[in-house]
Amino acid sequence: MMTALVTGASRGIGAACARALKAAGYDVIINYNNSEKAALELSAEIGAKAIRADVSDAAQVRRMFEEAGSVDVLVCNAGISVSKMFCDMTPDDWNRIFAVNFVGTVNCIEEALPSMIHNKFGRIITMSSIWGVTGASCESAYSATKAAIIGLSKSLAKELGPSGITVNCVAPGVIDTDMNAHLTPDIIEELKYETPVCSIGKVEDVAQAVCYLASAPFVTGQVLGVNGGFLI
Repeated sequence: MMTALVTGASRGIGAACARALKAAGYDVIINYNNSEKAALELSAEIGAKAIRADVSDAAQVRRMFEEAGSVDVLVCNAGISVSKMFCDMTPDDWNRIFAVNFVGTVNCIEEALPSMIHNKFGRIITMSSIWGVTGASCESAYSATKAAIIGLSKSLAKELGPSGITVNCVAPGVIDTDMNAHLTPDIIEELKYETPVCSIGKVEDVAQAVCYLASAPFVTGQVLGVNGGFLI
């Protein structure tokens, strides 16, 4: 049985990915940082190991992979957002969002690679955003981190392909998650109107895309938009 590790898997998109991968037959490892109760509940629900680690801390990530062992599928989902005008952003804001979203992705890939290269097999799936493709007002830092993840993923796809490792990126649109819970009903209706399929996405929609990429040997270096046609 192949092993899949999902970062930031205690809730939202990460939890949906963990459930979907487990249903697809993977041995799933749930990474979490702050949401211990939710992570342990999900662990009990699907029969998966839960490991605590702040992905921005390389030492904690190293210990997580030592406990996890060889990982065949890595889903780098952990992320945070900061919604501020650019002129209101502080150095701490920039440092923290890049540490979690971008450096956290790098830390996890670095630890997953040795066994993947040794086994000549690996699936790395990173999590960007529609805003990493097109940018968003008052989301400069978030958009920048998600754009950086796209560049990293495309570069690694070229570098790691000869080792039997695919690297792809999922770029969700507006998804019904806690991260978007601050949006008012009027804004949600406007977003639905702007989306060709006339709805916002569900976490399960993103999880389906992740499962596809985990099982696709001839797909690499791609940015898979899960956005209902919001960005075409």
